[in-house]
Amino acid sequence: MRPSGHPPVPPPRIGVLLINLGTPNAPEPGSVRLYLKEFLSDPRVIEIPQLVWQPILRGVILRTRPRKSAHAYRQVWTEEGSPLAAITARQARALAGAFGDQVIVDHAMRYGRPAIPERIDALKAAGCERILIAPLYPQYCAATTATANDEAFLHLRRMRWQPAVRTLPPYHDDPGYIAALAARLEAQLAGLDFEPQAILASFHGMPQRTLELGDPYHCHCRKTARLLAEASGRALTVTFQSRFGRAKWLEPATDATLAALPATGVTRVAILAPGFSADCLETLEELAIRGRDTFLAAGGTHFAYLPCLNDSAPGLAMLEALLRRELEGWLGAP
Repeated sequence: MRPSGHPPVPPPRIGVLLINLGTPNAPEPGSVRLYLKEFLSDPRVIEIPQLVWQPILRGVILRTRPRKSAHAYRQVWTEEGSPLAAITARQARALAGAFGDQVIVDHAMRYGRPAIPERIDALKAAGCERILIAPLYPQYCAATTATANDEAFLHLRRMRWQPAVRTLPPYHDDPGYIAALAARLEAQLAGLDFEPQAILASFHGMPQRTLELGDPYHCHCRKTARLLAEASGRALTVTFQSRFGRAKWLEPATDATLAALPATGVTRVAILAPGFSADCLETLEELAIRGRDTFLAAGGTHFAYLPCLNDSAPGLAMLEALLRRELEGWLGAP
């Protein structure tokens, strides 16, 4: 029995916070500039001393890149807004209720809105005494998984009454993830009006230095592709996209590979992006639009981009199984 005048206390709940990279609020240079400033100021993303990097970022990059990036965003923007934000929100809505009334499923972006601190506060206010932080990155990378967790932990440091917290580990080799990718791949290939001579598995690139410093990302990508090839019975060519700056990046590069294939006699290609849990600028503009243009200009005749798992039935079933496993011991607890 609470004493008279005691503030309302919500019943104890569990929170699940799905986290993805982020997006500008609008496909306009001003919004893109704010987004890029936050994103490219993260020392997990740009591992250059800030005293060196910030003058470059503010003096050159933020003056030139926002307009170009805004043009790219406009090509993929939807009535729901940014594809990444819209799909992540749909994933959260689809999983609402999957674990019972005790669990609230929400979503946040590492950069931009909805922000991680804002959603942690909302979950705590709704009675979530336990929160599963779930970065939706199958392959672990310090520039993705770690920085999402960093932001959550930084906010926890500011909280007087913290919830108990767990984090979703990488799932690059999880049998459920591989099975979902294989099912999605087979269904999409069956819907094509041509037979690809090559299938590319394009992962987001990282500087070669990250591998040398001990980041497991490259190994995780390679293992995902190997397991997917085994599960689907199809040969996959691993490539890495989104190179930035002058540093040496993981290879082979997706754009260079697409440009070179027609000269080897490969004129029919399909490409998928198994490192992305939701389609975004890097898949819909860089691969589906610019990748197609590069391949066809080099002499290719048939090109297909195969969308990510997104909120497809195999993708949602896989996510539910992963999250349920990480919630074991919490579900049904008093």
